[in-house]
Amino acid sequence: MRVAPVLVAALAAASAVAGAAQARTDAAASPARCHSAMRHGVLPTWARTGFSDPRPKMPHVLGRKGEIAAIIFGYPLLSPPAKNRANKVLWVSRRPIRPPDELRIRAQRMQGDEPVGRHVVRVIAGGPGPSYVNLPAHGCWRLSLQWSGRSDELDLDFVRRS
Repeated sequence: MRVAPVLVAALAAASAVAGAAQARTDAAASPARCHSAMRHGVLPTWARTGFSDPRPKMPHVLGRKGEIAAIIFGYPLLSPPAKNRANKVLWVSRRPIRPPDELRIRAQRMQGDEPVGRHVVRVIAGGPGPSYVNLPAHGCWRLSLQWSGRSDELDLDFVRRS
């Protein structure tokens, strides 16, 4: 009788589909590897205010939700910071902010998808705008950002100062 081999094949296929669905669910639930998506091209149109060049090119990282840009004036970011230049970051909110506000940064050093050490908090008075961001060690840092009722997240690399 041929029903048994067909039934076994159908059960095996259903089991494989269920296993693949569980693997996708597990992958979505696990934190992503820390990776700074640094771009060196033209800034998004919403992040160009104040630049004289109509298509300014600057090192920058966009938040995962696209709500904020970190424009890096002190590239590369160094830890510890250099004595002759700063780790200057211009934070630009995609949508207008409600002043007075602050930009709260919770930074966690990561190794791959694992946190390393304790998180640090930085507060930028006045909300997104120019700032100096110094973090206590080199490596990839995951920054959780909150301002004006909004939030976003991005990763920044800090290079060991030589």
